[in-house]
Amino acid sequence: MATRRQQKVADLIQEEISDLVARKMRDPRAEGVTVTDVKVSPDLHYADIYITRLGTEEELREALEGLTAASGYLRRELASRIDLRFVPELRFHLDRSWERGARIDALLEEIAAEERREKAEE
Repeated sequence: MATRRQQKVADLIQEEISDLVARKMRDPRAEGVTVTDVKVSPDLHYADIYITRLGTEEELREALEGLTAASGYLRRELASRIDLRFVPELRFHLDRSWERGARIDALLEEIAAEERREKAEE
């Protein structure tokens, strides 16, 4: 569980990185990217940034590559925007939580349909 400090830093990084990606990045691969979550290590040296984007799997992977390539630039920009002794190293990841949520929804719908069939047979 994240400490209060970790959560505050993560929230600040998420806000600033979202703004940087939307307004400052010129790489077309980063267009339409949404920062869904940020998790900061306990020592505040690493920030794991989770992203998603509408489009194909290939476009999502290209967006991840673009952000990873721009991580040095984003880190420098972040340093000028936030007041931290040490700006964390940025590590980008694809956010797959919506896929897990969709799978859970589908399973719950299957269970509900099975229950309806069983009641109809009674």
